[in-house]
Amino acid sequence: MSKAAWQEKQVIIDEIKEKLDKAESAVVIDYMGITVAQADAMRKKLREADVDYTVYKNTLVKRAIEGTAYESLGEVLEGPSAFAISYEDATAPARVLNEVMEEYKKMEFKAGVVEGEFYDAEGIKQIAKIPSRDTLIAKFMGSIQSPITNFARVLNQIAEKGGADGAEAAAEPAEA
Repeated sequence: MSKAAWQEKQVIIDEIKEKLDKAESAVVIDYMGITVAQADAMRKKLREADVDYTVYKNTLVKRAIEGTAYESLGEVLEGPSAFAISYEDATAPARVLNEVMEEYKKMEFKAGVVEGEFYDAEGIKQIAKIPSRDTLIAKFMGSIQSPITNFARVLNQIAEKGGADGAEAAAEPAEA
């Protein structure tokens, strides 16, 4: 191999290492069987979720992941492999890819590393079911807000009935 060819490969290896150093998660899929239009639609969905989606040669990825938290992915790097990497939402690659796989009935997970933990294909499918961080926060805020809203309504009803006298009337059981 010429020195120029080796340098080109080293640039790609360094790019992969840099991406994985910043990543919260990386998911590997077998992307075969989808059309160009489907691939474009999938890439758009991944971009909207701030997920970096790239196809690399397995041999270059294997060199890039040596000695890293992603080294365990080397065992699944056979055949066509695409990599979805997220830098913020650790579950985004699995979640978005799972939606696409269900829609197209093609492709399959190989494995992934989420927050430093290796997951096989079945594990990644389970992670794909976890709602996004924003969705979880919204649900949490809704569950906190509900009791506060109800309490505010009760206080408002008491105030409308005349303050303390209304509070006593509201507390007394209705006579039949």
